[in-house]
Amino acid sequence: MKVAVVGATGLVGSVMLKVLEERNFPVQTLLPVASERSKGKTILFKGNEIPVLGMQEAIDLAPDIALFSAGGSTSLEWAPRFAEKGTFVIDNSSAWRMDPAIKLVVPEINADVITPKDKIIANPNCSTIQMVLALNPLHKRFGIRRIVVSTYQSVTGTGVKAVQQMENERNGIQGEMAYPYPIDKNIIPQIDVFLDNAYTKEEMKMVNETKKILRDETIRVTSTCVRIPTTGGHSESINVEFENDFSLDEVFSLLRSAPGIVVQDEPRAGIYPMPLTSHQKDEVFVGRIRRDESAEKSLNLWVVADNLRKGAATNAVQIAEYLVNNKLIS
Repeated sequence: MKVAVVGATGLVGSVMLKVLEERNFPVQTLLPVASERSKGKTILFKGNEIPVLGMQEAIDLAPDIALFSAGGSTSLEWAPRFAEKGTFVIDNSSAWRMDPAIKLVVPEINADVITPKDKIIANPNCSTIQMVLALNPLHKRFGIRRIVVSTYQSVTGTGVKAVQQMENERNGIQGEMAYPYPIDKNIIPQIDVFLDNAYTKEEMKMVNETKKILRDETIRVTSTCVRIPTTGGHSESINVEFENDFSLDEVFSLLRSAPGIVVQDEPRAGIYPMPLTSHQKDEVFVGRIRRDESAEKSLNLWVVADNLRKGAATNAVQIAEYLVNNKLIS
């Protein structure tokens, strides 16, 4: 098994390497790939120093799988070139997600859509992944009509530069800015660029990706995405309206039995999900589960997950595991 990690020196790429190692993915040859300026560097994997390669070098070695986390423009240019070599590309950018010909996959929900012909597979947006994983078992049982979601997203979702900005501000250091405003002691109600409808690109990703993953274009979704000065994971306040009524006992039962979900819901004991406790974990944590008393057949949830792991690296590796376990790789 020959595995390339494209963007291996970046924040998500480094977590991909860690997850591959932790989950004992059957890597026989690792090909860390980065930009030309990173060539000559090495990365540590399973105790070995491995030199960083350029794109064409990696393509020429024809990896079985390439995990991409190098930005949309890079994916659009290079993913098809890997695919032409027969490589399965699992791409973490937004480049391919809404392409009708490309599968958008959260393995616990819809891995069954993948075929041997799907040489490029899209990894969903981090905020979408944790939301749909929590909502999927409820949608199958009660039928979702409408979702209202507000996100509280970690600076790690922007990258190393944003983490450094926050740390600089906390320590009174002038430095490079990832955001147009200070982030420490502040929140910024903008993630990505604004579109003509006054929503941001991030907000519309959640709207469109949710429908594609859950395979239901009738679901109505509205989203507000906010950047907050935390690390460790993204948090979401989700209000869901269902077609059919529900009992809270059944909601708890469905969530507790769903793969990849951990219910943390003992509010009187102060037990509920937080970024601090989701950090470096692969599960999606759900709590503050309660009826919306202002509307019929409606539910409130609080959902937290490590955006670098299940929101990015772990989900990509799980897709790779599905390819191997189901013998889609010859």
